[in-house]
Amino acid sequence: MPDCHAFVANVEGAKEEMVKRFELAREIQEKAGLTIPDDLELAIRVTREFWDENKDFVVSLVNRWEKPALIEMWDERIFYFVLKYEWNYVDALEKASALTTDQIDIENGERYDIRYTDKDGKERHPIILHLSPSGAVERVMYALLENAHRDAARGVKPSLPLWLSPTQVRFVPISDNHLPYIQEITQDIKGVRYDIDDRSETLSKKIRTAEKEWVPYIVVVGDEEVKTGELSVRIRNGENKKMALQELLKEIKDITDGMPFKKLSLPLYVSRRPVFRG
Repeated sequence: MPDCHAFVANVEGAKEEMVKRFELAREIQEKAGLTIPDDLELAIRVTREFWDENKDFVVSLVNRWEKPALIEMWDERIFYFVLKYEWNYVDALEKASALTTDQIDIENGERYDIRYTDKDGKERHPIILHLSPSGAVERVMYALLENAHRDAARGVKPSLPLWLSPTQVRFVPISDNHLPYIQEITQDIKGVRYDIDDRSETLSKKIRTAEKEWVPYIVVVGDEEVKTGELSVRIRNGENKKMALQELLKEIKDITDGMPFKKLSLPLYVSRRPVFRG
């Protein structure tokens, strides 16, 4: 689980830092593929003393969220923090799981004898903020898959974010005669996960396979594409485009910029992959 700590001198500094990190977490979750705040629910745990002294700040977090939130108030501090917020995903079973969380910790600076020297030369214990901007990676995956399930349930094609899709673009030759052209134009592709459906199947079956595998971009290559160099691209959102190869690659890289990238984990050619039958 990614963790990001900040050390501050006082509660005012903690509040300022928490707001910055709140927006950092929003940026990270949206980049991962979630829609904030629509996909998540905000919950806040706070001591009554902190609430009484900082009510406007707590309310400002809810206003920043732009959606109702659940606030749990403690008469006494039970843990090391005086305020904690969570962004929870509520799944199809109506179970909530926390992803993003941040805490204002007033205890562990002293407990672990963490010190800093203030402007007057005195040693003091800092307040610590504990931010997990995304929560556990597995929970982000779970939320994205739950979103895909919800899309399917309401008749929308399920999909993963482009950066996470195992195959980002699939090249589909109309016939075996078009395979050499695909091999030629794809040999220098880097930074994009692509594969080639070289099976001796009908075009409709190849496209259906790609659709079942949630492939975001399907490139169909026939005589016209070989002649003009302009590719026929089917996008998972239902859009169809004519694009040059470099234009397609640039679009994918622009969308996935800054996100993790790994090479294709399966054989390049679909014909060489195992087929599971149940």
